[in-house]
Amino acid sequence: MLRIEMVDYKNPEQARALIELLDAYSRDPMGGGSPLPERTRATLIEKMLAQPGVYSFIAYLDDKPVGLANCVEGFSTFAAQPLCNIHDVAVLKEYRGEGIAQALMQQVAEKARERDCCKVTLEVLTGNDRARHAYRRFGFKPYQLDPQLGAAEFWELKL
Repeated sequence: MLRIEMVDYKNPEQARALIELLDAYSRDPMGGGSPLPERTRATLIEKMLAQPGVYSFIAYLDDKPVGLANCVEGFSTFAAQPLCNIHDVAVLKEYRGEGIAQALMQQVAEKARERDCCKVTLEVLTGNDRARHAYRRFGFKPYQLDPQLGAAEFWELKL
């Protein structure tokens, strides 16, 4: 039986499950293909606890942690409301295709509505067809203001 729980970062069992799920995602080619750095493993939960707009959900299948969604709340100046960015969606490889990501996104959307968010955002690699299909099925679509100007792109400047 599948259940989704909001993570209590102070709960050692949930904190450990979050780190292990995120590490599995990080080792996957879609997550970069290498393990989480030891420094990240050692400090992530403490740093997440310090951020009031960060929250997570873990999917359990028969009491085994199999999926994760990490969310970071931001703010939309155009809507003058908070927004929820799903920073990570991860499902263990052997459990993909079973609706776990859909269940996680449902919980995220419900929490975002409770927090008066105007939208939920995420990023996805263009080559990750399985995730793109799951996100479209849930209702996500590429962001654009004017079709003639094209879709928005996610860019970064590493510091």
